[in-house]
Amino acid sequence: MSDLTQLLVAAHRGNNQAAAELLPLVYEELRKLAAARMALETPGQTLEATALVHEAYLRLVGDQHFEGRGHFFAAAAEAMRRILVEKARSKSRLKRGGQLQQKELEQHEPSIKAPVEAIDILALNESLERLEAKSFRKSQLVKLRYFAGCTLAEAAAILSISLSTAEEDWTYAKVWLKRDMQREAK
Repeated sequence: MSDLTQLLVAAHRGNNQAAAELLPLVYEELRKLAAARMALETPGQTLEATALVHEAYLRLVGDQHFEGRGHFFAAAAEAMRRILVEKARSKSRLKRGGQLQQKELEQHEPSIKAPVEAIDILALNESLERLEAKSFRKSQLVKLRYFAGCTLAEAAAILSISLSTAEEDWTYAKVWLKRDMQREAK
C-alpha cells in the first residue's frame, strides 16, 4: 500500500495527523489540476485555483474512504465539478446579477474574449448528467479528463480500462456531449 493510500485510510479513520500529512502530498497536483481547469473558464471568474483546491480538499477529507490514489483523484474531479457548477448556478441567479455582464471601466482597453475552449459549465453539467444515465463509465472519463485534467492514460488507469477503450469512450463522449449541448441550445 502506498504512503498516499495509507494516509487516506488513516485520515478516514479520524487520524488528524494523517490528514495534516496528506495535504502536502496532494496539494501541488490538485493545484495544477485546478489551475488547468480554471484556465478554461470565462474571464472575470472570482473563484481562483487555490480556492477551488481548498474547497475540494475540505469536501474530500474526513467523511469518505478512498481505495487509493486513483479513487482520490476521481473524487477530487467530481468535487471540483460540483463546486464549479454550484458557482455557475449562483452567478446566474437573478439576485446575483443573472445574465449581466461585467464591463471594464477603461474605454481604451480592448475587450477580453473568452477562450475558444470556454464552455457553459451549466450546459456541460446537464449534458454530463444525461450521458451518465446512458453510460456511467464514459461520464467518469469526461470528469477525469475535463475536471481533473487527467491524460487518457491516467484516466484509463483510474477507471481500470485499457487505453484503447478509453480512447473509444473519449471519442464517443466528446461527440455525444457536443450534439447534446447543441440540441439543448436550440
